[in-house]
Amino acid sequence: MNPSGGGGDTQRRIAISGHRGLPASTVTLVEKAIRGILARHAPEIRGVSCLADGADQIFARAVVDLGGTLEAVVCSQRYREDLPPDSLDEYDTLMGAAEKVHRLGYVESTGESHMEGSKLMLDLAEELYAVWDGKPARGYGGTADVVAEARRRGIEVHVIWPDGARRE
Repeated sequence: MNPSGGGGDTQRRIAISGHRGLPASTVTLVEKAIRGILARHAPEIRGVSCLADGADQIFARAVVDLGGTLEAVVCSQRYREDLPPDSLDEYDTLMGAAEKVHRLGYVESTGESHMEGSKLMLDLAEELYAVWDGKPARGYGGTADVVAEARRRGIEVHVIWPDGARRE
């Protein structure tokens, strides 16, 4: 399957959705799990991410480190401003590493803009990696909503929630 419509693209096109604000111990577990899964397909991977703190950046960093291609989706003009300050350096580095950047027309970073960004990611992907504890979304556009949308579309979903992982 090649959602982009071009010929010859043999990369696995994988979108990411997952929890933000993960405790350090969970970050370590999630990073190990994501790298292990991606390493089986590297470097023939194209990761699609909104580059939020947490799962998005962990995934995007692994894609880049393993020699894959990164595409970024920017949900709104003020998206970067609403990220935690300690995630901005990695956001900027990953944006610089992205082969392609897709920008939505929203100004404010809201649940609606985040969900629309996730829908665009799903348009660009064959499968979804979801760093998800299996619980309902805490706000519109959360991981549970993205998983539900992917399943509604028939996109393969891989839930990543290692033993010992937790949310704050």
